[in-house]
Amino acid sequence: MSNRPHRVWCGVTRSSGQVYSGRTLAQGTATGRALVLGEPLSLWGGFDLATGRVVDRHHPQLGSTLTARVVLMPAGRGSSSSSSVLAEAVRQGTAPAGIILLHADEILLVGALVAAELYGRFVPIVVLDQTAYAAIRDDDVVRIEARDDQARVVVSRPNR
Repeated sequence: MSNRPHRVWCGVTRSSGQVYSGRTLAQGTATGRALVLGEPLSLWGGFDLATGRVVDRHHPQLGSTLTARVVLMPAGRGSSSSSSVLAEAVRQGTAPAGIILLHADEILLVGALVAAELYGRFVPIVVLDQTAYAAIRDDDVVRIEARDDQARVVVSRPNR
């Protein structure tokens, strides 16, 4: 067996990133720094469309910017209007690059599907198992490749 790293996906080698498999909710490809939310976030009333920041004053990540980040949260948290907020954030350019969940959320899925249909812009949404989800830390570089029902998530830890 060779000591050379094996290419596993999109130019990432086994030595430069951990690869996880997940389930695709919304298709697309995204790369960004991870933002791990400590609890679910309702985009309706909890997210500022103009700035891309968390504005829910009771949320542990109050003030954090979601824009261009790969956001991890256990699940979505109603309201059903969160779908329209996500679609509008995509249009305005303040949306997350991608979303990783522990539990599927149909409301976020609708927002991503509407944005893809209306604006041709994709926010991939993926569900990971607990082990993979827990392995991702704030500021890890995360690449999502979500196709059909299978997704791959590659996580690289920047040198700190």
